[in-house]
Amino acid sequence: MYRLILIFSFIVSLTALLFGQTALEAPKPPTDRRITLDVQVADKSGNPIRGLQAQDFTILDDKESRKIASFQTVDTSSSDLPVEIVLVMDAVNTPLTSLAYERDEAKKFLLKNGGKLGLPVSFIFFTDHGTNTGAPSRDGNALAKELDQYEIGLRTSTRSQGFYGASDRYGLSMQALDAMIAYEQNRPGRKLMIWFSDGWALLSGVNVQPSQKEEQAIFVRIVAASTRLRDARITLYQIAPYGAAAAGSLRSAYYEEFLKGVKSSNQAVYGNLALPVLAIQSGGRVFNTTNDLTGALASCASDADYFYVIGFDSFPADDPDEYHALQVKVDKSGVKARTRTGYYNQK
Repeated sequence: MYRLILIFSFIVSLTALLFGQTALEAPKPPTDRRITLDVQVADKSGNPIRGLQAQDFTILDDKESRKIASFQTVDTSSSDLPVEIVLVMDAVNTPLTSLAYERDEAKKFLLKNGGKLGLPVSFIFFTDHGTNTGAPSRDGNALAKELDQYEIGLRTSTRSQGFYGASDRYGLSMQALDAMIAYEQNRPGRKLMIWFSDGWALLSGVNVQPSQKEEQAIFVRIVAASTRLRDARITLYQIAPYGAAAAGSLRSAYYEEFLKGVKSSNQAVYGNLALPVLAIQSGGRVFNTTNDLTGALASCASDADYFYVIGFDSFPADDPDEYHALQVKVDKSGVKARTRTGYYNQK
């Protein structure tokens, strides 16, 4: 009985959180119908494929081919177009021991090549007091010192256990994500947001069954997160130090159950808003079966080196918040394109 009471209280608190933020997060109807995608193209070894032209690509919108309306190649070694790497240090969802290790690994990345960074890098420090955003810089030595200054201030939520702890961390994480997107949406160009975090709880399973009203609230948030991440041109990544032993485990792979796009509120569950799910759906990647966090960070950052920006015009939707699955194909053997997995169209 006590467990059932906890579950009920847990769901009530999450429902209040979701409904309390709905009005702020509902996406505005678009002023035009252009959908712009940042597209990575790589071979089987992960090396970027350069020099492709618009005719090499096919965009499938709900399996229907769309005419490419705009096309651009971005090579950051020779381009002035704004591209930024944002490192999120998450003290709310990460144990202190892991947090210290993540900080050390991030410093190794910053101090490579004598601290000379190829792209601007900034920090977002996420604690139970909110988020603190630093200024972007190409000076890795200065950024490493900035990271050290926040060592004492990084904390974890005080209620870290059980349903109440999961609810607290979930609420703080959703609020932090909103704040990060709002800040980055006012900045030009593409942002690779690399989140060092174990991630917040998926909050889904046989013991958590949302009501119809709760499903609607979750769906509104899913639509808002997807739309606002796309509008801000944020690609999300998750890096978690689970280690190679976690490969194939429930801990590292369970999020894959929630990757499919949510078409209606009756399909919505809390797991659809998990960090790794949002990362994959944004066109990013998840690294949670390695202890080489410096290597994982470098691999994420390499997505900024060379990519394609492709636009197409969507058709008016029959219904509001109409989900469209996306796929980009390349007319070259042995290569694969990665971008956002879908978008929500408006009437």
